[in-house]
Amino acid sequence: ARLRALFDPGARLVGIRTRADGTEFVQTITVDQWVQYVARDPRPDWTERAFAPVVTIQGTLAQIWAEYDFHFGKTFSHCGVDAVQLLKSGDRWIIMSIADTYQKENCPARPEP
Repeated sequence: ARLRALFDPGARLVGIRTRADGTEFVQTITVDQWVQYVARDPRPDWTERAFAPVVTIQGTLAQIWAEYDFHFGKTFSHCGVDAVQLLKSGDRWIIMSIADTYQKENCPARPEP
């Protein structure tokens, strides 16, 4: 519930993914689908670290662009860039969408989490 509360109910998470046969597709999921996936995933602790964030704010709109890497426990999974859009309602910022890239190779060398 706390995770869901960060997002607008209509928010989407979007990214280009690659099937086992090498073809690419646009993956779009709802916040509820993502939260359910996270809750059911049996892998160890999820750690996503952001690097070199660029934050732009104009009035009630904000954009965050940041490189990231992702680990399950101490095991590296992938890296990429997150682009997060937020709207401010009252005194609260709400995530409207997250788009990301996803790569397993050519990731910057960084210390383990």
